[in-house]
Amino acid sequence: MMFRTLLILAALLTSGLAPAATTPLDQAQSLWLAGHRQEAVAAVQAELSRSPDDLKLRFTLGVYRMELHETEAALRIFTALTQDFPDLADPYNNLAVLHAGQGQLDQARADLDQALRLQPDHAQAQENLGDLLLRLAARAYERAQAAAAAPSAGLAQKLKETQALVLKSTPTQAH
Repeated sequence: MMFRTLLILAALLTSGLAPAATTPLDQAQSLWLAGHRQEAVAAVQAELSRSPDDLKLRFTLGVYRMELHETEAALRIFTALTQDFPDLADPYNNLAVLHAGQGQLDQARADLDQALRLQPDHAQAQENLGDLLLRLAARAYERAQAAAAAPSAGLAQKLKETQALVLKSTPTQAH
């Protein structure tokens, strides 16, 4: 599935034109991009101890936790962000990524629906919804096939084609 998350300052940092790290978040991003993942997390956490309500720091920590496959920690961070900043779409999008990764497709759908209610033109949430709908279609075809009294060639073909699309949408990187 091509679920992707948002990285803070990604365009600036990947452009090769990033200025010298000046803020604590810039420094953490530099550490992260240099492969010093745990040091980046520690830098964000240290700054959060001074500024616990900082949205960018909290969001960045959530993304880092996602990238490190620390799903439960990321879930707690993004859930808290949806409670503290209920008008932001990005935390809901990232919750959808996490829930889909756990096979909780219905919860992922609810998360994406909320993200798109808040920001209908959210490109990443729209793409994630498309990927999720493919997985939901495959699940429905599988259930229909299991419930059918006799095998159906048409249903089997739909399932095969949908599963092929799901496989094509599998990401090679998560961000």
